[in-house]
Amino acid sequence: MATEDMVRAGTGKGTDAPAGGDTPQDSRTRTRDLRQLITYALVGGSGVLLDLGAFLLLYNVVGLHEQVANVLSTSLGITNNFVLNALFTFGKRDRPLLRYLRFYAVGLTGIALTFVLLAVFSRGLGIDPNLVKAGSLPLVLVFQFALNRKWSFA
Repeated sequence: MATEDMVRAGTGKGTDAPAGGDTPQDSRTRTRDLRQLITYALVGGSGVLLDLGAFLLLYNVVGLHEQVANVLSTSLGITNNFVLNALFTFGKRDRPLLRYLRFYAVGLTGIALTFVLLAVFSRGLGIDPNLVKAGSLPLVLVFQFALNRKWSFA
């Protein structure tokens, strides 16, 4: 058996890992990561509902231009998500202004992505802006989770 195989199987020197290769630390890390992802998704869901509700109100009722309504509604959702993620998902309360600015910068990528999608699909192809906005949200959510976890709340 090669040395690498022995180490992987827990029979070689330099490892205390069980035969399966997982350590208790690996298991705890995966559990923590999964909990964070689920909490982030729930917080993100509240932000999505707030963002979409505000967009629908600002665009359909108030009559703001779709791009203006998008910036305002997304900003509201970003702020909501920052507060809830800081408190519940990542448990980070230090340097709130710096973290908010980073979180908002990540949020701006979502605004930019949605801006492009609205321009292409709504203005360019004539698809209802409400559908474009709703369709953009899952894509933006996944992209922003990765950035926020690694930068905003690192």
